[in-house]
Amino acid sequence: MALGCFTVMDFDIDAFLAATGNRRQWMQRALLTGGTLGVAGCGGGSGGAGADAAAADSAAAASGSAASAATVAAPMTPDTAGTVAVASTSAPRSFAHPGLLHTEADFTRMRTQLAAGREPWVGGYRALTSSGRAQLGRDPQPLATVVRGGEGENFRAMVEDVQRAYQLALRWKVSGDKAYADQAVRYVNAWVSTMTTLTGNNDHYLAAGIYGYQWANAAEILRTYPGWSASDVAACQHWLLKHFYPLTSTFLKTHAGSNVTNHWANWDLVCLVGMLSFGVFCDRADVYQEALDYFVSNGRGNGASQHMVYARHPGHMGQWQESGRDQGHATLSLGMAGYLCETAWNQGDDLYGLDDNRLLAGAEYVAKSQLRDAAGAFYTLPFYTYSNRQGTRTAVSDGGRPNLRPCWEAIYNHYVKRKGLAAPWVTALAAQLRPEGNTWLGDDLSFGTLTYSRDAEKSRVPPSGMQAIVRGGAAQLSWWGSADAAAHAVMRAAAGSSAYAELARVPAGELNTLTDASATSGRWLYQIRALDGAGATLSTSAASTVDLDAPLLINLPLDDGQGAGARDTSGHGLNAVLKGGASWGAGRQANRQALALDGASGHLEMPEGLLVRAGDVTLTAWVWWNGVTRGNARVFDFGSTDITYLALLVSPDAMRVSVTNTSYFGEQTVSASALPKGRWVHLAVTLRDRTCTLYVDGAAASSITTMDLAPYQLGNTTHNWLGRAQYGADPYFNGRLQDFRIYGGALDAGAVQALAGG
Repeated sequence: MALGCFTVMDFDIDAFLAATGNRRQWMQRALLTGGTLGVAGCGGGSGGAGADAAAADSAAAASGSAASAATVAAPMTPDTAGTVAVASTSAPRSFAHPGLLHTEADFTRMRTQLAAGREPWVGGYRALTSSGRAQLGRDPQPLATVVRGGEGENFRAMVEDVQRAYQLALRWKVSGDKAYADQAVRYVNAWVSTMTTLTGNNDHYLAAGIYGYQWANAAEILRTYPGWSASDVAACQHWLLKHFYPLTSTFLKTHAGSNVTNHWANWDLVCLVGMLSFGVFCDRADVYQEALDYFVSNGRGNGASQHMVYARHPGHMGQWQESGRDQGHATLSLGMAGYLCETAWNQGDDLYGLDDNRLLAGAEYVAKSQLRDAAGAFYTLPFYTYSNRQGTRTAVSDGGRPNLRPCWEAIYNHYVKRKGLAAPWVTALAAQLRPEGNTWLGDDLSFGTLTYSRDAEKSRVPPSGMQAIVRGGAAQLSWWGSADAAAHAVMRAAAGSSAYAELARVPAGELNTLTDASATSGRWLYQIRALDGAGATLSTSAASTVDLDAPLLINLPLDDGQGAGARDTSGHGLNAVLKGGASWGAGRQANRQALALDGASGHLEMPEGLLVRAGDVTLTAWVWWNGVTRGNARVFDFGSTDITYLALLVSPDAMRVSVTNTSYFGEQTVSASALPKGRWVHLAVTLRDRTCTLYVDGAAASSITTMDLAPYQLGNTTHNWLGRAQYGADPYFNGRLQDFRIYGGALDAGAVQALAGG
C-alpha cells in the first residue's frame, strides 16, 4: 500500500487517517484554530484584535521620536550551561541543505514514524492532509504589487499562496507524490516571475520578514526536487534578495526612523527569521551572519536576545518583552524566536542555549500565561514594571488570552526531547495543542507536531543552569530541571566541606527555585539532585558557591600614578585600562595619585561581565568633580548599549542612580541633590533586594524600594566604564576618581560610613 504515492512498508497513511478520523477532534481543532485565534493581524493578531493591533503598531512607528545615539573569570562566573557554539564572523561557511526549519534527517524521521503508524506523527500528518491549503487543484494568484498596511492593502493573496506552497512542498516531501511538488513549484515560480514590488506603510517590513521566511522555507524543501530547475531556483534566490532581504535589513538598522524601543519584539524577530532564512536558502553567509550578530551581540532592538526577555524571575521565568502588551503578539514573537533558533541549530549554531537557555526562560513564562490553574483561573505570574516608548505595563496582559498559536512543538522538542530539560509549562501547552494544525493566520507555517516531534534523545540529564544570587541578604537559587526527574532536591554544604544536607524537595512541575533564608552569613555550596519517583538520585548538578558576607569583587585604588593600567587589588585580577584623555593627577593625600579625567575623552575601561551574577551589590568611590555645563556625565556606567545600563549620573542640578533594560524610558532611578564640586566626596550605592540607597559622604541622601533590576539582569555587560556614558551624546566626566570598589552584597549604613571616614 502507498503513503500518498510513496510506498513504505505497505502502509497507506491517507487511508489510515480517513478511517480513524474523529469528528469531535476535528471540530475542536477547527474551533481552536479559527474561533480562538481569529484573523490575521499586525504580525500576529491576538484573539481577533489583530487589525487594531496592526493600526496601533503602524501609528506608533510613524510617530516615534528620533533614535538615541550611541569575560571575566572572577568570582562570578556564569554556569557553563550558558555557553553557546556560534560560528565566528570570519569563519568560512557552507550551508547544509535542506537546512531551514527542516533537514533531510527530519523528513526521514517523519516518513519512518508514519510508516510505523506512530503517534503523534500520524495525527500531525492528518492535520496536514486535512488542510484545504495542502490540496491540488487551485491555481496560484500572484500579484505584481503587494501592499501590506495602508490604502490598497492586498497582502492576503500572498499569505494564501505562500502557505499553499509550503504545505504542498511538505506533503510531497513526506509522501513522495510528485503532483504536490509540481503544484508547489507552480506557486513559487508564479510569484517570482510576477511580483516586483512589496510596499505599504511600516507593516511592509513585517510582510518582508513573515512571508519572506515562509517563501524561503517552501523553496528550501523544493530545492531537493529534480523537477524544479536550477535556473528557477536561482531566480527565486534573486527575488528574495532583491525584494525581501533589503527591507528586513533596513528595518533592523533604522527601525523606520523611530526610537528603537518604539517597536515591540515581534518586529525585530520576524525580520531576523526572514534574514536568516534568506542567508541559508540563497547561500549568502554574510546575510546569515548579519542576522546572527544582531540577535547575539549587537542588536539594540527589542528582538535581540538580551531584550526579548526583559528580566528573569526566580525559577528561570523570563518575563517576555510583549507579555504586558497582549498574548497574540507575545506568542507571535516567541514563535518567531523559536523558528530563528531552530534554523540556526540546523546550521550548527546553538542560539537555543544562548545566555543559559534565555529563550526557554521566556517560553516558560509565555506558555504559563496561556494556561489555567485547577480552579480554571489564569495563573498569576511575577511581573516587573515595564516601560518603553509605548508606555508602562504593570502586569501580564489579558488581551487575547489565551492565545493558542501553534508555535510550541519546535521549542518543546528541542529543550525536552533533544536536551533532556524539564519545561513543564511549554510541555503542558504543547500537549494541549497537539497535533498542531493550520491556523489560517498566515504568521506561522504550522504542522509542528509532524515536523518537529522526536523521541527523547537524552535521559538522566543533570540539573543545570544553577543561578545562585544574593538577594535580600539570602541565597536565591534557580536551576533547569531534568525532564525525567520526579523531583529535585536542594543540597547545601559549608564551603570547603563535602557534607551536603538536603534543604528541600521541589516536585516536578513546580518552579525550580528556592531562597535559603536559613543561611545569613558565610560561604555556602549548593547542588541540585534529580530524583526518581522513589527518591533515588538520578543525577547531580555542578556545585555553585554563594558568599553572603559581601565579598570585595573589584578594588581599584586608582593611585598607580603612571602607565595606562589601573591595578585591581581584590585578588581577582580585574585590572582596568586608561582610555582617551585619562591620566594621573593629585589624589586625596599628598603622597597618592588619582585617576584624572579631562571631560573630553578620558575614561577607564573595566573588564566585561563584572556584574554578571551580582544581585545585592555595593559600589563606592571617592570623587572630585569639576562640573559640566550641560547633560549628564557618568561617575560609572555598566552596560552594553544605551538600551541596557546601570549608571551614576551627575548634572549641574542633580545626581541619580539609574538602571534600565529599555533605555531611558524604563529607567528605575534614585535621585538626589547635585554632586558638590571642587572637593573630594565619597559616594556609595547599595542595592539590597529592591531597596537602592545613594550615600553622600557616608550619609543616606536618597532611597527607593522599587528597583526591580539587579545588575545580573543586565547580562554580560560589555562596556563597563568610569567617566563615560553608554549614550554617546552625553559628556565625559571632568575631574578625578580614587578608590573604586564593588562588593558582592549590600553594605549596611555603618560600613558605608566607615568607608567614607577612611
